[in-house]
Amino acid sequence: MAKKISIIGSGFAGLASAACCAQNGHDVTVFEKNKSIGGRARQFEIDDFTFDMGPSWYWMPEVFEDFYRKFGHTASDFYQLDRLSPSYRVYFGKDDFVDIPSNLDEIYELVEGIEKGAADQLRKFLIEAEYKYNVGMKEFVFKPGLSVLEFMDIRLMKSAFRLNMFQSISAHIRQHFKNPKLIQILEFPVLFLGAKPSETPAMYSLMNYADWSLGTWYPQGGMFKIIEAMEAICKEQGVRIETNANVKQILTKNNLVSGMEINGKEIESDIVIAAADYHHVEQELLPKEFRNYNEKYWDSRQLSPSTLIFYVGVKKQVANLLHHTLFFDTDFDKHLGEIYDTKEWPSNPLFYVCTPSKTDNSVAPEGFENLFILIPVAVDLKDEETIRERYFDLVMDRMEHITGESIKDHVIYKRSYAHRDFKTDYNGYKGNAFGLANTLKQTAIFKPSLRSKQLKNLFFAGQLTTPGPGVPPSLISGQVVAAQIEKEFGL
Repeated sequence: MAKKISIIGSGFAGLASAACCAQNGHDVTVFEKNKSIGGRARQFEIDDFTFDMGPSWYWMPEVFEDFYRKFGHTASDFYQLDRLSPSYRVYFGKDDFVDIPSNLDEIYELVEGIEKGAADQLRKFLIEAEYKYNVGMKEFVFKPGLSVLEFMDIRLMKSAFRLNMFQSISAHIRQHFKNPKLIQILEFPVLFLGAKPSETPAMYSLMNYADWSLGTWYPQGGMFKIIEAMEAICKEQGVRIETNANVKQILTKNNLVSGMEINGKEIESDIVIAAADYHHVEQELLPKEFRNYNEKYWDSRQLSPSTLIFYVGVKKQVANLLHHTLFFDTDFDKHLGEIYDTKEWPSNPLFYVCTPSKTDNSVAPEGFENLFILIPVAVDLKDEETIRERYFDLVMDRMEHITGESIKDHVIYKRSYAHRDFKTDYNGYKGNAFGLANTLKQTAIFKPSLRSKQLKNLFFAGQLTTPGPGVPPSLISGQVVAAQIEKEFGL
């Protein structure tokens, strides 16, 4: 019998779960509190500029293709996908930078020039990383993480040792490389996982394989094209999507979810999938007796960073920036310590600039530049306008110094986004941007459960549950929860 399924949130996890549940024959409605869909991957347009609000890196293209194929599509049905070449640039100072080629042979040549013998070490490193990627992305991430028995398959148990679950990626990288620049480049993808390299399992060298072997891509029109593609698939499957639909309460009856209160109206549901902020759903929308976790538990979790983002329109083209440019011209370890240890605004932060107008002429007027500037910062900080302005001036000064270009005087549009916005727009716990950090103690069965332990028809999806933060994991999360619902409530 078809179930009436209500989904809270229209990000990657919410839309993925909606499409899959509808394909399985259920009656599905997605409720989005904001006026536009996409969650953290929303987009806005102003003064002929188009800004992606959140994710900007398109890695692991086969994860998207696998999802589209479930519904008889490919990415090319929805957008033009281009591989970036070079993939990105890393600045270590003025006139001191490394461009990462899109060709693996050129990468080997590059690293050998930085450190003698590094090419052979990188080949070994990437062979190991490819194994971790294949096992991790095809086996582990699709486990619901409800029981340790899921991982008792002898093949998976043997794989656990080859995955380097008990060694840090920092130590693993240093076994292969000595040059500090190479080490920083290899450690940088871990920033997407929300923990220091010294606290992230070496299994996540699979991110280096995704980076250097599978490449960095860009969907023409911006990352929101993925959301539009998922919306189209949802509608093909009969999913209804309602915006400006703020869930105020999850209703219960006889120890089951019976529906939700939305904008003063009661909506009946047989099953609810919470693809919104897990903490918010539990602590604000559920009666206390039906919560999986209390505030003490949540406060003990290690969250990924928040971010201070600037969306900037520049009335000129800026030389010496690529589509993706990382500014590692200050102390890497000090900045990480200020995020994770002392939890304070950074003194002189690393930062990242996405300039999609280098690749896509639709996101800025001709001859202008579209800049997305991101500074990783600690969660739960005091977020004031004066602080944002100070960091805008700081990154502008450093960008101008390193690129040799006047930029600030040519800014014609600027918008900032940080902790209070993540809380207001997404109910983000402590203003986090990326979800729960992927530490060993917060992996698989140690993550917040994707299903309620008290209400058998309430499920969770997204970056605070299995499999974790990032666009591909969130996309997978929605599929995993849909499969679990089918297992428990299937037609």
